Parts: sequence; C-alpha cells; structure tokens
Amino acid sequence: MRPLESAPPAPPLRPAGATIRFQNLTKSFPVRGERKVVIDDLTMTLPAGRSLGLLGRNGAGKSTLLQLVAGTLRPDSGRVMLRGSISWPVGFGGSFHPDLSGAQNVRFVARVYGVDTDELVAFVEDFAEIGAHFHMPVRSYSAGMRSRLAFGTSMGIRFDTYLVDEVTSVGDAVFRAKSRTVFQRRMEQSSAILVSHDMAQMREFCDAGIVLSGGRLEYFDDIESAIARHYELVGGR
Repeated sequence: MRPLESAPPAPPLRPAGATIRFQNLTKSFPVRGERKVVIDDLTMTLPAGRSLGLLGRNGAGKSTLLQLVAGTLRPDSGRVMLRGSISWPVGFGGSFHPDLSGAQNVRFVARVYGVDTDELVAFVEDFAEIGAHFHMPVRSYSAGMRSRLAFGTSMGIRFDTYLVDEVTSVGDAVFRAKSRTVFQRRMEQSSAILVSHDMAQMREFCDAGIVLSGGRLEYFDDIESAIARHYELVGGR
C-alpha cells in the first residue's frame, strides 16, 4: 500500500472516468447525544480511469461517502471537487419525488441531464420491469421497485463515473443477471466506485480499492490488496 498523495499517477485502465478530490472533508452524525465522525478531515485525490471498490465494515460510512461525492449530502466542513460527470448513488431512490410516477420522475431526470426524454423513459420502463407501477406514484413503490427505477435511470444515462451501492443484489436471479450485463457494458466506457459485500463482484468490476475505517481512507493500486486490508480490519475472511 502506498499513500496516494505521494504516489505517481496510476495508468488509466478505463477509457473514461471523473476526477474526484476531497479537501479537508469531514462528516459526522448525532448518535445518542454525541457526534459520530464518519469522515475525518479527509484530503485525497482518487485517480481517474480506475474502477474502485469501496470497502469497510458496516457503519464505516461507505454510503455516506458516496452521497457526499454525489452531492446529495452536505459535509460538516471541507469540500468535494469533481471534474467529469458523476451519477447519483445507483440504487438510491431517495431523490425521486414520491407524488410523481416513475415515468414522470424519469422525464424530469432526463431534462436535468440533457438526454433524450422519450429514449430514457423507454429504456427505464423496459429495464425496471415494474409493470403498471411505472405510471403510479413512487410513494406506492416497494424498496426494490425504487431501486430498480433508480438503477435503470442511471444506467440509461452516460456518466464518466458511476456510484454503485449494492445494486446488483436487487431482484430475482434473472433481474440480477440483467443488471450485471448492463453494468458491464457501461464499464467498457466508464469507471465506478462500487460498494458491495460480495468480494467476487469486487474482483469482477474493480481494478483498485479504497478502504474506509475510522474516518480515514486508504488507497490500494490493486483490488486484492484492498480486500486483504479489509479482512484485516474486520478480523477474518
């Protein structure tokens, strides 16, 4: 393991990818009357063109870090600087308006990101496989339906880097296989930051890794070293 800030830039293994830099980034939450710091004065630049596995024990702050990168969560202090296009956390449907239908939400997203509205709606409706619910208010959706809608919407838009939080575990075996296939296709042209408890999935999609522990982030040039460090921290395999 080498400190990222002093290491030479790794050669890009992907055709594209956003540059992500954290500058004195701090985020905490109130827990039983005290502040629990999950990101502690973090300064680091993540290399563009690498697909990164984000590892850490439960509660380490992995999903929080993805939301800070996406801009859906505000830090206590510091900032995230981006160059390139970043998805919202794939599988996170919290940004959808609950009173609008899935189709209406997708149309709104298409206008925000400047993509063809009809093409995105058609893609998501076919991909999500939620039937008539696609034209019903999102508040009526199960968590799985919202995840399908969010995953389909993000996969229908070309981003330089995708933020992915355990999304390919959603649905039955057939849907999971379809999710993996479309995600693999996107990874041919983009990069990702992937959170997953499935180490086989980490090895399949990621070529480097970052491990979050105690509010600090460690970077590893290869995913196997990151997985080894993760097991060291959690105390087993």
